[in-house]
Amino acid sequence: MVSRLTITALAAALLSACAVGPDHVRPHMAVPERFGSGDVSAADATATPDTAPAGVAAAPFDDAFLDGLGDPQLAQLVDDALHANHDLRIALSRVDRANALLRNARLDVLPTVTAQGEVADVRSSADQAPGVPREQRDGEQWNGGISAAWELDLFGRVRRSIEAGRAGAGASAADLRAVQVAVAGEVALTYVELRGTQERLRVARANRDNQQRTFDLVQARLDAGAGTEFDTARARAQLETTAARIPALEALERVAMHRLAVLTGRDPGALVAELAAQRALPALPPRIDAGAPGDLLRARPDVAAAEARLHAATARIGVATADLFPRFTLGGLIGSQAVDVDALFERDSETRIVALGIDWSFLDIGRVRARIAAANAEAEGELASYQQTVLLALEDAENALVRHARARTEDAHLERAAIDAEQAAQLARARFEAGASALLDVLDAERVQLQAQDAFADGRTRSVSSAVALYKSLAGGWPQTIPERERIAGRR
Repeated sequence: MVSRLTITALAAALLSACAVGPDHVRPHMAVPERFGSGDVSAADATATPDTAPAGVAAAPFDDAFLDGLGDPQLAQLVDDALHANHDLRIALSRVDRANALLRNARLDVLPTVTAQGEVADVRSSADQAPGVPREQRDGEQWNGGISAAWELDLFGRVRRSIEAGRAGAGASAADLRAVQVAVAGEVALTYVELRGTQERLRVARANRDNQQRTFDLVQARLDAGAGTEFDTARARAQLETTAARIPALEALERVAMHRLAVLTGRDPGALVAELAAQRALPALPPRIDAGAPGDLLRARPDVAAAEARLHAATARIGVATADLFPRFTLGGLIGSQAVDVDALFERDSETRIVALGIDWSFLDIGRVRARIAAANAEAEGELASYQQTVLLALEDAENALVRHARARTEDAHLERAAIDAEQAAQLARARFEAGASALLDVLDAERVQLQAQDAFADGRTRSVSSAVALYKSLAGGWPQTIPERERIAGRR
């Protein structure tokens, strides 16, 4: 009878392909065919000839972004961060944990095999051994054997559990990818801010030197009796105001260096000497093709992670639903039992058990249905989270497109203003030295020059930063390697 039950159960397990609970289907969301902000390249083309050269092809967002910026030092910093950043180490450990749990879940499709042994000093009671003298009721008992238990997954509880584990591992991998994009983006943004701050420092120092020469000229005229204390005080006030900009910018420069060092897994002061030399801001791609919103949703790791979590939650509904049905377990034991260790594995000491167990929680149906309701609620929450993630991804991309297009236009105007302000200051200084204009004209021109050049440096920084933010929002162009554990360990 047991053999017939076993054969029947095995056949049912092999032939069964059903799994209770809903199957995961990617939720449908209406996505526009193109971004509402329009193509960045088109916005650039209407800005100025300088920002959108004719005949230059748009750079697709999935190209290697760092190569497009053309700054080897930035590329090296991003590579260092991707292999040593501590946030990445945390995300990588979560990927390893999810994969380990998935391996554990997959083992549930196989029998659980255990081995056990036991030796006991036994005394039987007089009722258990009637008529046997007391001294003969004492003895040893030796047991040893191998047992196996196998759940016959007739209703898909194990399969749904594996499905949930696989989706959870996918979510962790997508989270790691999201952290990679975030870290690479933060390194690039911080590097751009550093180079922009250094350019603003150069502008402030150059204007300070120009104003120092103006002050020296006014002071010389005062010493010669041709100037006034009023002119000297105004020139000195403007010089000191410009000089006061420098310490704050130096602090910003050092803060950016410290941030880059920590992002790459080093102590804050490790990169100060390496980054102290001023370098130009990374070059901008002349045009950027943002692609279609559908491309964005396929590229964004946060969207992939949200869908994977929805998939896992849907699979867990099946795990909970399977408890409505009986759970069949096939078990067996092969062992030996003897009263003497020498006879433990002899033929007459052999023991064996083959059993088919049925576990059914129909008497506890209230708790089962509560777990099913909880799983359904979790899936509803993950669905809302997925839909919200999609909308936030589209919003992020739209905002980045708008900011980048307007930053490029602003950058062009600020560049022209800086060039004109420098020329005006040179003319005012020349006219003052020739006695054709008053000192006020020079001071005003120098003030405007400083403002225009500082605004241009700041605007150019924002323009490059907006390109980095755009690539970050599109999740394109960043290295997609998983950090090597050996290199990570070497930085600990």
